Amino acid sequence: MQPWSIGVFASIDAGLGVKLEVVRDLGIETIQLHTPHKTSRTPENAAVFTKLLSDYKITITTVFLGFEGESYETIEITAKTVGFVPPATRAARLTEAFEISDFAKLLGVTAIGSHIGFVPHDRTSPDYKEVVETIRGLCDHLAKNNQALHLETGQESVDSLLTFISDVQRANLFINFDPANLILYGIGDPIGALKTVGQYVRGVHCKDALATTGQPGVDWGREVPFGTGQVNAELFLRTLHETGYRGALTIEREIPEEPQRQKEEISQAVQLISQLKTKILNI
Repeated sequence: MQPWSIGVFASIDAGLGVKLEVVRDLGIETIQLHTPHKTSRTPENAAVFTKLLSDYKITITTVFLGFEGESYETIEITAKTVGFVPPATRAARLTEAFEISDFAKLLGVTAIGSHIGFVPHDRTSPDYKEVVETIRGLCDHLAKNNQALHLETGQESVDSLLTFISDVQRANLFINFDPANLILYGIGDPIGALKTVGQYVRGVHCKDALATTGQPGVDWGREVPFGTGQVNAELFLRTLHETGYRGALTIEREIPEEPQRQKEEISQAVQLISQLKTKILNI
C-alpha cells in the first residue's frame, strides 16, 4: 500500500458506509469496513468477500466494530448506548468483539476500530476500572490474531484518551483519528489534538464538520463534505505529514439516505485529497 492511499468507509450489509460497487466505481484502493451482520460473519462468506475484494483491487485496512442498540441520535443518547462503557451491554459486546476479530482475521485484517464510548472521568471508580479491564481483554484477544485496536477520537478529550491508553497498558492499543468528531462533540481543536496524540495515530478519517450554534457537548455539530468545514483539510494533512503518518486517508461521509449525493461528495473528497497529496508529498 502506498503512503496516504485514499480510502473510504464501506459496508457489505450494514452501517453507514458506501457499497463496494461505489468504491470500485470511484477507483478507491482501500476501505475501512463496518462490521457485517452476525449472520454474514462465516468462513464461507469471508472467502467470497475476499475474492470480491481481490477482483475489485480493494484492501481492507480496518474492520470497525458496531453493535446492536447503538444510537447517535443525540450526544446524551450516544453516551448511554455506544461502545463498551454502558454496563448492561459491556460483556455481550466484548464477546461479539472477539467474534468480529476472528472474522477479520479470516479477511487478513490486522486492525479493529472502535468507539469506546464516554469513559467515566473518575479513574478510581469501579466502572472506570471495569472499562479498562474490558479493553485489556479485547487487546489481548486481538494480539492472538496479530491485530491492533484503534480507538476512535471524539467522545473524550485527547488528554483523557491518552490517560486511558496509559492505564490499559497494552502495546497494540492505538488511535483512529477523526478530526470532525472533535468538532461535532464540542471537544476541541482537531489540529492541536492531532499534534498531541500523533505518535498513537494508526488510522484516519477524512471527515469535516461545523460546530454547533447551540451548547457544545450537549448539541451536535453538523457534518459537511470534507474540505468545506472547520477542520481545515490542508492543515490537517500537513499536520499528519509532520507527525509521520503514512497510512490510509479514509473518507467518511455519513448520508446513506442520499446515496447519489454521498457518492458525489466522496468523489469530490477524493479529488481534493489527491491534489493535497501532490502538493504536500510531491508525488
